[in-house]
Amino acid sequence: MTKVAETPKQGDAGSELIARLAARVAEARKKRGLPRRVLSEMSGVSPRYLAQLEAGAGNISILLLQRVADALEIRVEALLAEDIPLDHDVLRVAALFRQAPVPVQHQVRSLLAPQNPAMMRAGRICLIGLRGAGKSTLGKMAGEALGIPFVELNKYIEDNADMPLAEVMAFYGEAGYRRMEAEALEQVSVRHNQVILAVAGGIVAEEQTYARLLERFHTVWIRTSPAEHMQRVRAQGDHRPMRGNPGAMAQLRELLQARTPLYDRAEAQVNTANRTPRSSLNDLLAVISTQRFLETST
Repeated sequence: MTKVAETPKQGDAGSELIARLAARVAEARKKRGLPRRVLSEMSGVSPRYLAQLEAGAGNISILLLQRVADALEIRVEALLAEDIPLDHDVLRVAALFRQAPVPVQHQVRSLLAPQNPAMMRAGRICLIGLRGAGKSTLGKMAGEALGIPFVELNKYIEDNADMPLAEVMAFYGEAGYRRMEAEALEQVSVRHNQVILAVAGGIVAEEQTYARLLERFHTVWIRTSPAEHMQRVRAQGDHRPMRGNPGAMAQLRELLQARTPLYDRAEAQVNTANRTPRSSLNDLLAVISTQRFLETST
């Protein structure tokens, strides 16, 4: 099997290549917040082999290296390419950015985003809308159809907190939940170059978090009629919206009306009213294709 390099002598070109490869794999893994065990499961490369790779202690086949690169969602060429000269301005700026505090990094992104906002969002898609519109169903189906990860932000929060969402709300309160929601959104945007994300309907009311979402993700408003919103929520086994509340439908209509200007800030819409999941999926895939949401250059 073709090898990246044979066991090199200290100081030769092969040694430099393996050292560079080791550093880049370790940096990419840590940037995505992946334990070595998780990267092993995602790539099919053993933890022992990954440890040797990151330590620069062994060779790796091209095929296995490709698996690692795919799991890290980067091109294998980026792991192997020679460094930009140390006096190059791009390298200097990149180094300063990596060392800067998170708030400063946010400021830099905000300054750069207006120059090419599509590049900031490229490859990342977020489905917004009220509960019951079909975000989770369509997000999962679209992720499978496109071969990219699907993440449900509330489920991500539950996994991080190691407790159900109801307990998160009870323990941390609304303010604590919103803080965790903002942190989770930041983590997902950093870890995934390509992803379909579904978020809770109320995220649009959080001004700073919603602004960050619009900056980092192409957004699609998944919408339906108030009657179907209510019907689908009940079909999920949740009868609370109607139980003992004869004004629930009127309240839902008011909420939808109040949030419509916020949802309208999305780049596209998919109306799932009176549509099968498969038909709505086709509509969503058509939007993603025609709007070129997954393209990394314009």
